[in-house]
Amino acid sequence: MTTRPAAPGAYVLGVDSGGSGLRVALGRADASAEPLTAVCAEPVRTGPGGIDAAHLLAQILPAARELLVRAGASAPEEGGGKVAALAVGAAGMATLGGRLRAELPDALERALGVRRPALAADAVTAFAGAVGQGPGAVVAAGTGMIALGTDLTVWRRADGWGHLLGDNGGGAWIGRAGLEAAMRAHDGRHGGSPALLERLHAVFGPAEELPGLLYPRADRPAVLASFAPEVAACAGADAVADTILRTAAAHIADAAAAVCPADDPNPEVALTGGLFRMGDPLLVPLREELARRVPAARVTTGGGDPLTGALRIARALAVDDLRLPRHPTMLFVPEGPRGAEPAANPARNG
Repeated sequence: MTTRPAAPGAYVLGVDSGGSGLRVALGRADASAEPLTAVCAEPVRTGPGGIDAAHLLAQILPAARELLVRAGASAPEEGGGKVAALAVGAAGMATLGGRLRAELPDALERALGVRRPALAADAVTAFAGAVGQGPGAVVAAGTGMIALGTDLTVWRRADGWGHLLGDNGGGAWIGRAGLEAAMRAHDGRHGGSPALLERLHAVFGPAEELPGLLYPRADRPAVLASFAPEVAACAGADAVADTILRTAAAHIADAAAAVCPADDPNPEVALTGGLFRMGDPLLVPLREELARRVPAARVTTGGGDPLTGALRIARALAVDDLRLPRHPTMLFVPEGPRGAEPAANPARNG
């Protein structure tokens, strides 16, 4: 692939849209300066048609214009065209992003002059932030859990199916398992944990009132995940909490093993997301499980986050150097007429 230099003075925009809000970053296309960032605390709405494209655009445009002003760049309506490329990473993009793919590229071109947009699943921007543009795998874990890998030909996905069908080992899964163990102790059933029951009382109040607090909530996964740190805090002194975290580690390692590039003798497996801030109570058993399932893997933590990944994708687009596999729902880059979705290799396992 032949790259081309970024236009002088050109900028790129990266967007990370998740369950707690939206972040926008403006950086130089040539990465010659630190990016500027803005935060929108309101999450983008979803409805019967999927992610609300108009609501996402209403969040992005004011933030982008504010960042361009802060950077001293002219706004598009003032003869700009300064934004060479833009990448949006959004939770739910793979399954709920139909309207975004149909509506957003044209709208971004009209409003900001962007001719090179990319719309990605948040797991893809997590991959780009943590791994870059090489082969490997990423496990992105917070409230939920998804693993994504590529050999730069196809994407392989494991889990990320939500708290009712999967997300095994994620924050909601750990929190639910901890609360179940607490309720077992409350009832006097086998497998209960008095330590976790004590933490349930401290966090939520009387155990018998928990169903009434939990079941009506629209944000049940987040409420369940809020108890995961309590499980980690009990680990080491409580066998039930230890078992929960070891089982979570096994689920996460299974997902990582499923997406590692098969022909890579020493694949990178990057761990990213808020769940891993639990530290050793989860990371120690996870590293042990990964050593069993993918013994040659290079396990890394930290690295860039999904917003960093969105900027990296935008910069690669700006110079014709996008090496990550394009895909109609995982990493959609319009080609030809705006809104046309190019053929691409399908993502395996999802």
